[in-house]
Amino acid sequence: MTVTVATTPYDDQKPGTSGLRKKVPHFQQPNYVENFVQSIFDSLEGFAGQTLVLGGDGRFYNREVVQIVLRMAAANGFGRVLVGQGGILSTPAASNVIRRYGAFGGIILSASHNPGGPHEDFGIKYNIGNGGPAPEKVTDAIFARSMTIDRYLTIEAADVDIDTIGETALGGMTVQVIDSVADYAALMETLFDFDAIRTLIGSGFRVLFDAMSAVTGPYAAEIIGRRLGAGEAAVLHATPLPDFGGHHPDPNLVHAKDLYDRLMAPDAPDFGAASDGDGDRNLIIGKGIFITPSDSLAMLAANAHLAPGYAKGLKGIARSMPTSGAADRVADALGIPLYETPTGWKFFGTLLDAGLATICGEESAGTGSDHVREKDGLWAVLLWLNILAARRESVAEIATAHWARYGRNYYARHDYEGVDSAAADALMAELRAGLGSLPGSTVAGLAVVSADDFAYTDPVDGSTATKQGVRIGFEGGSRIVFRLSGTGTSGATLRVYIERYEPPTGDLAQETPIGLAPLIAAAEAVAGIARHTGRTEPDVVT
Repeated sequence: MTVTVATTPYDDQKPGTSGLRKKVPHFQQPNYVENFVQSIFDSLEGFAGQTLVLGGDGRFYNREVVQIVLRMAAANGFGRVLVGQGGILSTPAASNVIRRYGAFGGIILSASHNPGGPHEDFGIKYNIGNGGPAPEKVTDAIFARSMTIDRYLTIEAADVDIDTIGETALGGMTVQVIDSVADYAALMETLFDFDAIRTLIGSGFRVLFDAMSAVTGPYAAEIIGRRLGAGEAAVLHATPLPDFGGHHPDPNLVHAKDLYDRLMAPDAPDFGAASDGDGDRNLIIGKGIFITPSDSLAMLAANAHLAPGYAKGLKGIARSMPTSGAADRVADALGIPLYETPTGWKFFGTLLDAGLATICGEESAGTGSDHVREKDGLWAVLLWLNILAARRESVAEIATAHWARYGRNYYARHDYEGVDSAAADALMAELRAGLGSLPGSTVAGLAVVSADDFAYTDPVDGSTATKQGVRIGFEGGSRIVFRLSGTGTSGATLRVYIERYEPPTGDLAQETPIGLAPLIAAAEAVAGIARHTGRTEPDVVT
């Protein structure tokens, strides 16, 4: 029986670049989840009798919200919900399920790489029928509805068994619990040469994957451990935990330091990798060498033809604006377009749907292709393994050869986390106000040649996005980008992206901090980070 429950709006349910993210106690407020989910449904049309996909990364509060969404989906008229077993679906796996089964859309319960636990982060994101994140016109409609919502619909029913694969009736709707891994693993086998990778691993090549007690554990255990023959010991922290084992499931050199240390040891494995809370980010480390996400995108694009799924070549490459220009040089060499978009995977969706791009990437460790409409951490790991199997060279040898051909983009991102929002806004406002006077000036001994606030017009649908980050370009191709992140749940995160290009004839073996030192000084000089925020150094450097 459908029940209409009266409610009142919350004023803070505006989705960010990856849905609505808040602390768990915030979501546990009366009707908070229900208001947002109903706002999603009220903003959509034509879903009566259609299929909805539902799952998440298993973080704290995941199972409870799965039950809330199931009852509300039944009350609102969906015909079927495909839910991952145990409420588990990685973000790329959810995208694949939406696409494979022709679902109307999907709700993904995740706060991605953010910590989990009773007092940590939770998130709800809506993905459209192409499998990708909802575009801004949809998220804007959801927020507008959340500001006026006065009721939500649900049904009176017991919780559904989401741990047993099979079908259950819920009101007039069918709940189908599916294997969380099977469809995704089958897709990967169509893209990559599993036989070649198995042969490589069988020859003694050692792989170590850290699932960070997050959602990719079951996926990596099945694909890397069993199907590729690396064994159970090759996957660390393979069981998803509601609090990610008390760790921060962000695959970077700070939060995956143990993996990094193991790859830098004298007896290191040949290849190390990690993925994040919801499985859409990746970390790539070879024996004795870390590959930055920007470089990884470029190297994957340059070698993608070695994998069966990409043997016909790439249609184009897309990267987010703060990502380094390394991929640009690959696109130029391949004679294909390079698209520079704002940060946020949803901006790649129209390019992928229109067949303009094949591989996309962000400096924040997200890489993917047109196989789904989300970034995909394990996909990047498998493409690396396919390339290594085909070339029979080490990660270091592949990187060295790449830089010798294309040059090297020394690159780092400095994150200042939990900054007072007003102080961060003041810093950005001051930067924007001074953009006109920067070109032609000298900052910390470096000549400024350009300065702007990045704006984007989608080449497919004509939509626009403004104020996407302040860019300052220096003589010789170096640049600094300043941007406030939309993925945190408290305060503001100021991100400073620092890049210096070294041509093939230059010094390609510098330590990154040394190579970037003049630009780091310029970033402080031009933005006054310490003056605005009180911070003299970043919280995280990646």
